Amino acid sequence: MKKILLLMLGLVFNGTAAADEHTVGQKDKKFTQSELTIAVGDTVNFRNDDPFSHNVYSLSETKSFDLGSYPRGEARAVTFDKPGVVEIGCAIHFDMSMKINVQ
Repeated sequence: MKKILLLMLGLVFNGTAAADEHTVGQKDKKFTQSELTIAVGDTVNFRNDDPFSHNVYSLSETKSFDLGSYPRGEARAVTFDKPGVVEIGCAIHFDMSMKINVQ
């Protein structure tokens, strides 16, 4: 018990905490969330639940990426390493969009 308490105190004083993982689905040509707030260092898994491919990307200054095209049942992950707003879209389905607020 003493070791656990010391470890927890070390994390508090160090300012270090474990990063979280989040999952955003893609279903019916929509993201399952229109907006998500996460912490710097968190990872978001973009899971394709549709019977066709998606291509998740962002051209935002905060985080620019292109996950490429991937089929149903697959997920691809992005780790967000600085604060800001990230606009997300699908290069195949132009009506798909969401926003991630990284704090």
